[in-house]
Amino acid sequence: MLDRLPEKQGLYDPRYEHDACGMGFVVNIKGEKSHSIIDDALTVLENLNHRGASGMIFAHKYDNFREVQKKTFEDIVKEEGQKILGWREVPIDKSSIGQTAIVAMPRFIQVFIEKNEDLLTDMDFERKLYVIRKRAEKAIAPLCESKGGTFYIASLSCKTLVYKGMLTAGQLREFYLDLADLDFTSALAMVHSRFSTNTFPSWERAHPNRYLVHNGEINTIRGNVNWMRARQKGLKSPLFGDDIEKVFPIVDECGSDSAMFDNSLEFLYLGGRSLPHAVMMMIPEPWEKNSQMSKKKRAFYEYHNFLLEPWDGPAAIGFTDGEIIGGILDRNGLRPSRYYVTKDEKVIMASEVGVMDINPENVKYKGRLEPGKMLLIDTKEKRIISDEEIKESISKAS
Repeated sequence: MLDRLPEKQGLYDPRYEHDACGMGFVVNIKGEKSHSIIDDALTVLENLNHRGASGMIFAHKYDNFREVQKKTFEDIVKEEGQKILGWREVPIDKSSIGQTAIVAMPRFIQVFIEKNEDLLTDMDFERKLYVIRKRAEKAIAPLCESKGGTFYIASLSCKTLVYKGMLTAGQLREFYLDLADLDFTSALAMVHSRFSTNTFPSWERAHPNRYLVHNGEINTIRGNVNWMRARQKGLKSPLFGDDIEKVFPIVDECGSDSAMFDNSLEFLYLGGRSLPHAVMMMIPEPWEKNSQMSKKKRAFYEYHNFLLEPWDGPAAIGFTDGEIIGGILDRNGLRPSRYYVTKDEKVIMASEVGVMDINPENVKYKGRLEPGKMLLIDTKEKRIISDEEIKESISKAS
């Protein structure tokens, strides 16, 4: 039964687990929400299948211990000055999934949290939810060690919601009944399908992570994580204030390379940077010998190189905060991703071609990610922002 990762043994070390696979996203450029975006994203996911294989919580399967987990979580929410509006059991249909997945399957519950009036913006609320999640992980996960089972917060956000699991691509649509509900709408959706032999399967380790999907691996992971750990003691933030120590450790070193990347990206973003800014820090383009690069952008990369080492792949990353969505290829350029922009204002990006049947007459243009280059769609501004524009803007602002 794989309800937790094996301990280090023989040649196996959980630190060296890597996530790979197919990934992609679908977005309406104008930010118009519809169920068709979810349906299209699920189609993309299902067509990646040839590569293999609010708050969404994976909780303990036993009622009595799950109530202990919920009570502990509620106490933390209250201590952080917020209010729980209610809990919801996520409707599922497990008839199509395998026995191994069923045996390891947690209970799926959603929690709804009211924002305290003292939190003036959505980002203030996102930071508070981050503190709640980190506290809950540290307080509740250890309780599972003697009981077995799990406690994992797949997402805790006012802007994004994660549905994932130990499922094949074709099973996701049938398993989570919410995804077939026509009242469930979104302007964007991001998907991932695993094809990997170097990561133990589990419900928690499925993608998406909280901010990204990842195709490839991070080959600099140990150095990246060690430096993140080393810098924690000196970190201060006016945005977090006294809450800063509650979120340590920033990186959960029991996670995969993708999860640890996601932990770091999340902290940089919630620490006051825009999401593209944080992505540029972690995945810089090849800048050292680029004589054509502007002085401002070169200065940006040179400065941030002293703050943070590149997280080098090969890796293609899709990322979103619920309002903007984008993709980037690391500077090695070994995990190509292609995208289509349609005349009906959609962008479809994926690591594979042929993930959706698109009428050629509806294609405005198509392209591919280039090493270190970013594709970005802003649903608030209702437009695609070019790699040059977003990077020059961020470089000048810095």
